Amino acid sequence: MLRTATDVLEEFRLRGISVAQWARHNGFNPTLVYQVLREKHVPTRGQSHRIAVALGMKKGFLEQDLSLMNQVAQ
Repeated sequence: MLRTATDVLEEFRLRGISVAQWARHNGFNPTLVYQVLREKHVPTRGQSHRIAVALGMKKGFLEQDLSLMNQVAQ
């Protein structure tokens, strides 16, 4: 089940971390994470796509998932 921005923000609150902390820890631009959460930026590809997938807001694969699949397939 996909998570909503409200779900994500509630989990951050329960864990005692900020959006910016999560973004920096995961190598994302904090401003872009806020934009994805506020639906100001459509996460179709690139970093916004990776953010939405990492937050559980969108189905998809991260690059490391794809590179692992390619290694297994060879």
